[in-house]
Amino acid sequence: MQSFEDLLREAEVAHGHLCAGQILGVRMAMLGCQRLGIDDPKGADRKRLVTFVEIDRCATDAIGVVTGCRLGKRALKFRDWGKMAATFVDLGSPLPVADGDAPAYKAVRVAALESSKERARELYPQIDQKNQQQMMAYREMPDAELFTEEWVSVELAPREMPGYKSARIVCARCGEGINYDRQAEGSGAVLCQGCAAPERRYYRPLGAQSQR
Repeated sequence: MQSFEDLLREAEVAHGHLCAGQILGVRMAMLGCQRLGIDDPKGADRKRLVTFVEIDRCATDAIGVVTGCRLGKRALKFRDWGKMAATFVDLGSPLPVADGDAPAYKAVRVAALESSKERARELYPQIDQKNQQQMMAYREMPDAELFTEEWVSVELAPREMPGYKSARIVCARCGEGINYDRQAEGSGAVLCQGCAAPERRYYRPLGAQSQR
């Protein structure tokens, strides 16, 4: 794996600036890969790793840089839990499952400790700016003072896997295409999720009167 400093520089370029979250994200991803025995996540081991991130903040960009996992590659999965945490799944380590259950894989979940902020203040009390204080401390603090680690299993149905292929289905109501078996059934027709449950859409149509 590349050095911490090299990965941090790449993360800074990808994210647009360097911050404490970038340092945490780089170290979190390096630790996750280390625990799984993944030495070259962007090269020889690139098909072994799927990563679940639990926050849409700076650390997520850094995690993507270290692991090579991308949303567009279906190797980065987002769960909006608001936690500075990520789970690193080793597709090369399948676990036994009962017949009919989704495939499951060995994974390690790494989460940032809340106590790391106080520890940063203890290490650098002379620095008033919180981000600068944490940037200095997070570079040198041992993993045990920054993170918790937990071995977990993660189910990944075939339709969630990178490289999964399925027929493209057209919504009977809006006519938009649907990929990856994300269709829903409604009124006896195949619908997209937005048409099947309009109340759950993340958007609301404004109508023709708004087109000015």
